[in-house]
Amino acid sequence: MRSWSTPTAKLWSRPLACALLTCLAGLACAQQPADVHILPVRKNIYMLVGAGGNITISAGPDGVLLVDSGLANMADKVLAAINQLSQQLSPNAPPHPIQFIINTHVHADHTGGNLKIAKAGRTFTGGNVAGDLRGLGEADPEEGAQIYAYQTVLNRMSAPEGKNPAAPNGAWPAVTYDTDVLNFSHFFNGEAVQLIHQPAAHTDGDTMVYFRGADVLATGDIFVTTSYPIIDIARGGTLQGLIDGLNHILEIAVPEFRLEGGTMIVPGHGRLCDAADVAYYRDMVTVIRDRLRDQIKKGKTLEQVKAAGLTKDYDGRYGSPDRFLESAYQSLRK
Repeated sequence: MRSWSTPTAKLWSRPLACALLTCLAGLACAQQPADVHILPVRKNIYMLVGAGGNITISAGPDGVLLVDSGLANMADKVLAAINQLSQQLSPNAPPHPIQFIINTHVHADHTGGNLKIAKAGRTFTGGNVAGDLRGLGEADPEEGAQIYAYQTVLNRMSAPEGKNPAAPNGAWPAVTYDTDVLNFSHFFNGEAVQLIHQPAAHTDGDTMVYFRGADVLATGDIFVTTSYPIIDIARGGTLQGLIDGLNHILEIAVPEFRLEGGTMIVPGHGRLCDAADVAYYRDMVTVIRDRLRDQIKKGKTLEQVKAAGLTKDYDGRYGSPDRFLESAYQSLRK
């Protein structure tokens, strides 16, 4: 088992870590909205925490790109924090416009801010271009930031689910893809940006976003550090798909030395990580999967599985396993 006593782990566990790291980047911590903090990751990539799911930010001369938008009720604080970041980066220029939002999946803690944040943004296009460009895979420049997502995210947001109504159409992705990888057609803030679909993991519409120049990977909720995995069975998630996703992260990430450092990984929830953190989490999920599979082969019921203590050596780190065991049991039974 990996020790959590490394200097990096200690730094990120301290209550004032967010403020300290933000100050190191030269940002005015006292001016950031309460409950929301922006942390420097590498080069022009930042991590915004406190608005629901983590938000990854690319901020530079081309504008601002967001990976996820947080909860709806935190949108104003997210916008204020991004404007503050822009002012710190370019004190003598207007705030960088938010041009793009990439949704990693459909859940409201990652897409809730789409409507307000996209409306506050602005997409720029080249040449003599005007009018409604949505049919060409582009947003109308007057309609705000452009939202990207995997196709199933649009399918779910644009239709009622049970008693939940469809999301407002201004919150829907304007550009979708249904391939394994979608590359941005041009560099953004000096680097290539890749959207990588991971099938049937946390949901059936998961996207990881890789900033190749900065070597930073935003994973959405395929990987979190604050709890056991959340597998949304109703929206196409599976236990094996999630393990495949964790292995895919490790295929992309290149460590600096002995799995430490190197590629920086922004999880859907929790602290900034590297490949070693993902490997530890992957191993934990795989061990529990094998234990659970053995119980299912023996004909154990879900209640018997919960009582068997399959996760007791990890509960102190990740909390209650009940929700995870329920979805994992259901996934393996299928």
